[in-house]
Amino acid sequence: MNRRHLLAASIAAALPTHAADRPRRILLRSSWQTVNIGDIAHTPGVLRLLEEHLPGVEVRLWPSKVDNGVAEILRARFPRVTIVQGADALKAAFAECDFLLHGSGPSLVAEKDVVRWRDETGKPYGVYGITLPPKSSTATKAAPEEVMQRTVSVLSGARFVYFRDSVSLQVAKDRGCTSPILEFGPDGAFACDLRDDAAATAFLQQHGLEDGKFLCCIPRLRYTPYWTIAEKKAAFDEVKHARNEQMKARDCAPLLEAIIAVTRETPMKVLLCPEDQTQMQVGKENLLDKLPDDVRAKVVWRDRYWLTGEAVSTYVRSAGLFGHEMHSPIMCIGHGIPAIVCRWAEQTSKGLMWRDIGLGDWLFDLDNEADLPKVAPAVLALAKDPAAARAKAAIGRANVEKRQRETMAVVRETVGA
Repeated sequence: MNRRHLLAASIAAALPTHAADRPRRILLRSSWQTVNIGDIAHTPGVLRLLEEHLPGVEVRLWPSKVDNGVAEILRARFPRVTIVQGADALKAAFAECDFLLHGSGPSLVAEKDVVRWRDETGKPYGVYGITLPPKSSTATKAAPEEVMQRTVSVLSGARFVYFRDSVSLQVAKDRGCTSPILEFGPDGAFACDLRDDAAATAFLQQHGLEDGKFLCCIPRLRYTPYWTIAEKKAAFDEVKHARNEQMKARDCAPLLEAIIAVTRETPMKVLLCPEDQTQMQVGKENLLDKLPDDVRAKVVWRDRYWLTGEAVSTYVRSAGLFGHEMHSPIMCIGHGIPAIVCRWAEQTSKGLMWRDIGLGDWLFDLDNEADLPKVAPAVLALAKDPAAARAKAAIGRANVEKRQRETMAVVRETVGA
């Protein structure tokens, strides 16, 4: 037994006792929003890992958002999981659950809820697959440094903290985080296995996209324009909008170059598709409308948002994916599908996980002028040799699955399952 497992075992021994005739109970805090298929994917990914590695544990989900049909999807895939909604159900979950697990996200998203759990129950908690931005949000009355120190304090009280990129892990260490287990742990979305094969098949057939003969492409802006999504009720942000307008042509240029190269030099088609509800228009204005006629004839534009299951069922039938987003590539690699990631500083350090899982050659920093001309050749190489690309994706997937097994072993031992 190595040091990690010794720590987990000692932590488990300190857990509150429970009746021998019932299983351990985990309360999973997750499901941040539904306007982005990546945010949806976090939850089924972690639920699948718990289902496979902790089969005897009862899991309850404490969500922020499961609207737009997501609750029904989760219930269908995980019928044994109770979705905790309402004050009475949450009170019961606090009383009856043994452990709180904060799921994957761009930060310690539900920090206040973790603190509430800690203060009201005195029971242990852990964190699975987050990014720790080096600079705290300024959208709070507290000074950024105070916010960061408070977050580090909460993380220090966790039985374990897994960061989805090594940069975040180092930030935590540099900030003095003292949780007994601080390690890299993949984003939960790698394990997402939601599927909607019927919807995907219908769409692909309608648009003449054949299995293995098209690539998916996802563009985005530097900042998600949430103010264009009615249900978000977000105020227009003039500064973020200006930054988007300043950078959109530059950021989309490598994708345009890749689309033109792939469609002219290979038999592949390209599907422009979204990861969030704002990106259909982004794709049309910044890619589709700028394509030459001969290229446009081989490009399909998806004009409506979709949910995670249909997206995954589409990705697995493609030859690969490229673009500005992170969680669609994550879901692709989780299923052995090649995925090329373009990133920039506004996205924090999450994209650097590609280096952590052995796919650094498929990671491009669009803030670095030297990386801009490298994107199209990498996409073209993927399109010209899909077999080699799949072999490379398989290496990344194997690295992820190894860490999933290791991290879930610690969760299992810590919970005392």
